[in-house]
Amino acid sequence: MKSGQTAVVFGDRFATDLVRITRDPNDMDSGWWAVLQTFEGEFFGFQFANNYEAQADSIESESIVSSDIRFDNWMSNVDEVEYQQGVETVRESIAAGWVYQINYCRILTQKLSSQFDSFAAYRKLRSGNPAPYACAFSIPRAASGLGFDIRIASASPELFLERNGKILKSSPIKGTAISADAMLDKDSAENIMIVDLIRNDLSHVCLPGTVAVPDMLRVEKHPGLVHLVSDVVGELREDISWAEILQAMCPPGSVSGAPKSSSLQLINQIEPQAREVYCGVLGWIDVDNSSAQLSVAIRTFWQSFNAVEPTLCFGTGAGITYDSDPLGEWNETQLKAQHLLSVISTSLQ
Repeated sequence: MKSGQTAVVFGDRFATDLVRITRDPNDMDSGWWAVLQTFEGEFFGFQFANNYEAQADSIESESIVSSDIRFDNWMSNVDEVEYQQGVETVRESIAAGWVYQINYCRILTQKLSSQFDSFAAYRKLRSGNPAPYACAFSIPRAASGLGFDIRIASASPELFLERNGKILKSSPIKGTAISADAMLDKDSAENIMIVDLIRNDLSHVCLPGTVAVPDMLRVEKHPGLVHLVSDVVGELREDISWAEILQAMCPPGSVSGAPKSSSLQLINQIEPQAREVYCGVLGWIDVDNSSAQLSVAIRTFWQSFNAVEPTLCFGTGAGITYDSDPLGEWNETQLKAQHLLSVISTSLQ
């Protein structure tokens, strides 16, 4: 499979031969779909005729020289001073009772001399930053009919939704530190608040009394950091559609905040640009077998949908509570970004 080909990869599952696309999740009435939903709610479904297991090393890719993606070329849309001011704005909103916490993010970008080779980046991420929900999309505009290419390479550690028959599971990440010993009380508080939000979201599509939290505040190790993770499960009501599930659950609670509606309003006020792919949803849905695996699009590189020149994007953020230290939150966004930026900025051949 060559990188110029229209294809997607999730772990060692590859899909080729694009059948059709849809912008409406109600259209997914049968078949196997790769799906993308932006943080702002734009949905893209890609039905593929073939999906199969193969090794990631079997992907052929175009050449990107190491100088094309440089560690020191990333530009942040929010600098350190502005980010800390934003944290203070959030703390003031919490004190006023408008929100309990929000995920406050910034976007890093750099211009490329050629189109982003998402399969080459995927191989590099799999090697330098293994992640349970790694994936890549390579869908040129000529194949999709859209006005932009979809080129994404993700090393997401976070399960947004997994479906097995009637059972729906979400595993929100909230709480990040360099080690388990470095976790703060606020990390646990963040996770507990988001678990409650996810329980509420699931209750809109699940049978009463079936939403449960079988695992709470476990520590997961990932390259360069650790996370607190919890599991929330529920049994879907009869005849619930994917459109209804996505409407109830999106955007993911762990990357928005609580209460979700107020958090989204505050995010729109303090973040200077749309997140696009970042903090959205990436994954696959097998309609015929009532199964799916969708990740939260964090630790994700994507080519901007809106830029005239090929522009690579990467998002990083932190959960803000009243106890947040502005400098500490800035440092958390640095911690989440630095290893992945280093991995992607080396040779992708």
